[in-house]
Amino acid sequence: MLRMEQRVLGRTDREVSVIGLGTWQLGADWGDVSEADATAVLDAAVESGVTFFDTADVYGDGRSEQLIGRYLKDRPDAGVFVATKMGRRADQLPENYVLDNFRAWNDRSRANLGVDTLDLVQLHCPPTAVYSSDEVFDALDTLVAEKRTAAYAVSVETCEEALAAIARPGVASVQIILNPFRLKPLEEVLPAARAAGVGIIARVPLASGLLSGKYTKDTVFAADDHRSFNRHGEAFDQGETFSGIDYETGLKAAAEFAGLAPEGATSAQTALRWIVQQPGVTSVIPGARSVAQARANAAAAALAPLPQATLDAVTELYDRSLRAEIHHRW
Repeated sequence: MLRMEQRVLGRTDREVSVIGLGTWQLGADWGDVSEADATAVLDAAVESGVTFFDTADVYGDGRSEQLIGRYLKDRPDAGVFVATKMGRRADQLPENYVLDNFRAWNDRSRANLGVDTLDLVQLHCPPTAVYSSDEVFDALDTLVAEKRTAAYAVSVETCEEALAAIARPGVASVQIILNPFRLKPLEEVLPAARAAGVGIIARVPLASGLLSGKYTKDTVFAADDHRSFNRHGEAFDQGETFSGIDYETGLKAAAEFAGLAPEGATSAQTALRWIVQQPGVTSVIPGARSVAQARANAAAAALAPLPQATLDAVTELYDRSLRAEIHHRW
């Protein structure tokens, strides 16, 4: 098993690998992945030094959590920290974010994962009004007091939501979209998180695969893949699909980004390395549908730091090609 750089995840006092594994792909909305293939991906990640899995109760309606639970039961020595999420299985109404529901959702996740106490539970991109509710955070404190979860956090859509969450003293970490095509969190969110001791989990790190450089205008995604059915926010927030960027615009930017990759590194690895270098980031959670992807993603942690010229080129590309379209939105 390889050793990867570890960082403390905010207010949890637990260390996690700088590159984790996002497991949305293993649940649903990215095309079919068999249980055998999913288990192989988990195993490849762990063998490559990953000690952080991110999942949610809504991924495959619990399938992702169950797969992880079965895997870790067979690998009790894996030393993996598991962050899950709750709230998206219910109607997205502020009045649903109450203690009784939290307990029920929490119980289901604990059963799926096969644990008495969750390592971390995150509110899963709740309605904006939730962040200003003292009752919501009191209820989350109660879950910790009842040892249903060791810590709690939030996954957000916007920088404003992230800043509101960071101001809450019990929030351990904030999960937010951050990648070379989504730079807004660098302005206020990451500095605020660092100052408060709150962890940052970077999701959608490859802009739904755009930053892999593998797609063209002729690429066809499966009907059950969110990159087919959510390009304009039809099913959930548009920013979760291709980082909210128009697909053809993203393809052009991705082709230019690929030219910034150092020798021996892929475009995807370069994007992951860029994220890991941002001050305040704890871990980045690329997904993987194959063993090769899981290993390649993890290998990005061992790349040399990108030079300042590359960092500047990323900013210039964003400012020129993407800022006007997305910067004001999230």
